[in-house]
Amino acid sequence: MDPTVELWLLDAAAVPVDRAALGRLDEEEHRRAARFVREADRTTYLAAHVALRGVLGRRLGAAPESLVFVREPCPDCSGPHGRPRLADGGPGAPHFSLSHGGGRVLIGVAAVPVGVDVEPLPGAESVEVLSPALHPAERAELADVGPADRPRAFARLWTRKEAYLKGLGIGLGRPPAADYLGTAEPGRRPPGWAVADLPAGHRHAAAVALPGASTTVPYRLRHTLG
Repeated sequence: MDPTVELWLLDAAAVPVDRAALGRLDEEEHRRAARFVREADRTTYLAAHVALRGVLGRRLGAAPESLVFVREPCPDCSGPHGRPRLADGGPGAPHFSLSHGGGRVLIGVAAVPVGVDVEPLPGAESVEVLSPALHPAERAELADVGPADRPRAFARLWTRKEAYLKGLGIGLGRPPAADYLGTAEPGRRPPGWAVADLPAGHRHAAAVALPGASTTVPYRLRHTLG
C-alpha cells in the first residue's frame, strides 16, 4: 500500500465554476452553498467541491457527477457527521479530505484516512480571541513568538490541529485544547499520527495529517489540476 498522500493546493478563482461544472454537484452541495452569506465564500465552496469531484473522478475513472458522498459515523458520538467517504467505494476506494478558506482549496487523497486544512492568516485581534482555545503548551509556544510573527504561528498551529481532527473524523466537535499539535515537544503529539506543514504562500497556512507509525507524512503536492 502506497502511503503517499496526493495533495492539490488550488486558487479557487482558477477552478472553472460554470454551468456545466455546477451541474456535477448534488442537491446537498447546492444547499450548503446557498447558506453562505458572503458571495466570495459561496464561490470558494463551490470551487472546492467542483475540484474534489474532478480529482476523485479522474482517480477512479468515473464521471464527477456520478460520485455519491456519505458520512461515516463520528468516532466520538456515532452521529452521522464523521469523515466523508464515497458511498459505493469498495475496500480499495481512496480516502480523501477537503478544506477551503481565504480563496484557497486543499484536497488530500490517500490509501488511509487523511485530514487537510488551509486557512488565511488571521489578524492580530483574531489571534488574541482564539488563542485561549489552544492546548496550554501551544499557548505557551505562541506566547514566545514576537507579535509580528504571531498570526503565522497561530495559523500553523490551527491548521495542524484541524487537519488532525478531520483525519480522526471528529472535527471541531472535539475541544481544540484536548490535543497538542505544536512543534516544540513532538513527544506530546497524539500517538499514531503524523502531521506536516505545507507550503501555502505568504497569506495562508496549510497542514496534512496521516495515521501510521512514521513521524513524517510522505506527500506529493500539486498546485493545479493539470
